[in-house]
Amino acid sequence: MSAEMGLGGQDCVANENGIPLPEEVRKAALEELREDENIKQQSLDQMKEWINKHPNIKRCRTDNKFLLRFLRTKKFSVPLACEMLERYLIIRQLYPDWFKNLDYEDKDLKEIIDNGYIVPLVDRIDGKLVIFSAADKFDPYKYTAAHMIRVHSLVSEALMDDELNQIYGYVYINDVAGFQMGHISLWSLKDVRNIFHCVQNSSPMRHKANHFINMSPAAAKLIEFGLTFLNDKLRNRTFINPSLDALHEKIDPKILPKEYGGVVPLSELTEKLKTLLKERREQVLSLDDMYIEIDERECKLVSEMNEELGVGLEGSFKKLTVD
Repeated sequence: MSAEMGLGGQDCVANENGIPLPEEVRKAALEELREDENIKQQSLDQMKEWINKHPNIKRCRTDNKFLLRFLRTKKFSVPLACEMLERYLIIRQLYPDWFKNLDYEDKDLKEIIDNGYIVPLVDRIDGKLVIFSAADKFDPYKYTAAHMIRVHSLVSEALMDDELNQIYGYVYINDVAGFQMGHISLWSLKDVRNIFHCVQNSSPMRHKANHFINMSPAAAKLIEFGLTFLNDKLRNRTFINPSLDALHEKIDPKILPKEYGGVVPLSELTEKLKTLLKERREQVLSLDDMYIEIDERECKLVSEMNEELGVGLEGSFKKLTVD
């Protein structure tokens, strides 16, 4: 299994200064996304025209790197990319507690990052960026479900403009050894439905694989329940590994944090992430300047997306019976 270096650094944003992407990256973009320079430029022009003519979009980023988030996620289908952008703008306004004011200097978010709850890894899997999280680093008695979503949103927004990430996508590794009843009690069924809806329909990220490790039977049943909200493609890309050894059979342990058989300690990975978040703080906060007027048509669009995931879910995971 090949691995490439890079944690959202200059190697990922070479095109920002007009420098062409490396040949192997351009080849991957062509093979996976049907992307070449002509298609890219035509699609960007069409998307910018659509934004300018959209009656409800009042303010929106129109730089190439931002729009390529959506075009690459939708493999340069301009209508699908425009639809995802519209949903992205709507969702940000419908759920501001999750997606707005993602300030790294926020006391709670900074503490969660400092604790090492979530980190991008240094080595990539065949170009894909690996995002690692550990449940035992998140205190469910001090923080809320909104805190958990916000810290994931903050890290995602800081990474999404990087072109390698847009082209190759992401792999997630989640250690749930520390998953306890406190974590379960944070979530209402409605929140679970809504966050999966946001990930599937509004997040301009190529989700390539999602691994869970150190699963107890109880945690496994709860996660399997959550998987019912995913579409077939994402469900088939989710892997439940009962142990770290089981994960090592699928992923080269060298890329993992040192505590999990790799080379780089979690503390060092956390410091790298903190540097990145400081550098991109203003860029992430500036996303709050975007604005779309939500009218009846947009509300209907959101309602239809909710129906795909199942309406009428109320209550919380506290009520679930797990053997």
